[in-house]
Amino acid sequence: MNAATAVLFDLDGTLLDTARDFHLIINRMLTEAGRPAIEYDSLRSQVSNGARAMVSHAFGISPDADLFPDLHQQLLDYYAEQLLVSSSLFPGMPELLDWLERHNIPWGIVTNKPERFTRPLLKALNLEHRCGSIICPENVSKTKPDPEGLLLACRQLNATPEQSLYIGDHVRDIEAGRAARMQTVAAGWGYLNPGETAEQWHSDYISHDSTDLQPLLHSIMMQAI
Repeated sequence: MNAATAVLFDLDGTLLDTARDFHLIINRMLTEAGRPAIEYDSLRSQVSNGARAMVSHAFGISPDADLFPDLHQQLLDYYAEQLLVSSSLFPGMPELLDWLERHNIPWGIVTNKPERFTRPLLKALNLEHRCGSIICPENVSKTKPDPEGLLLACRQLNATPEQSLYIGDHVRDIEAGRAARMQTVAAGWGYLNPGETAEQWHSDYISHDSTDLQPLLHSIMMQAI
C-alpha cells in the first residue's frame, strides 16, 4: 500500500542526538590541556563533520599540527569509554520508527561513524535488532558522499533505491542520496555548520523539526500511491 520500499537514516544529527556526549568529552580534553571550555552550541555545529573537525575547532589547530594525532586519538578513546551518557533518539524518532515497523517499511542506517562506535551505541539503545541494515565505513570501499553504502543498504533490505528515502543532516548525505537515485530529505534539525541552511543542499524535501518527519514521510508516500 505504501510507496516507499525502505527508509534510510544518517546517524549523528539525524536519527541520534549525540552532540552533548561529544561536548562533555571535548571539554574534558580542554580542561586537561589547561584550556578554557567551549560552549555547547559552538561544538554542536561540528559534530556531523567528524572527530577531526571537532578537535580542530575546539583546539584551534589544523590536522597537520604536531599535537593533532594525539588529541584525535584521545577523543576516540574517551568516546569509546562513554558512548551513552546523554545520547538519545531525537524527539519524534521513537514514534517514527514504530510507525515504519507497523507499516512494514524496513529501515536502516548509513553512516560515516566507525562500526566500533555505531554498533555498541545502537545496541545500548535497543535499536540494533530493529535496524534492517547498518552500513559503516568498514562495510564499503568509499564513504558518503559516494552512494555505495546507500545502494548496499537497499540491497540488504531488498529495496528499490528509486522508491526509497535517505534522510541526513549534511550536504554529503543529500549528494549520496541523489547519486543513489533515492529521494532525499534534509534534516534541518541536525548539526549544520554555522551560517548553513538545509535549503542550500537542494534535497527533494526538508524537515526542520524531527517531530515533523513522520507526517512528512506519510505525505510523501501518500502522494506516490
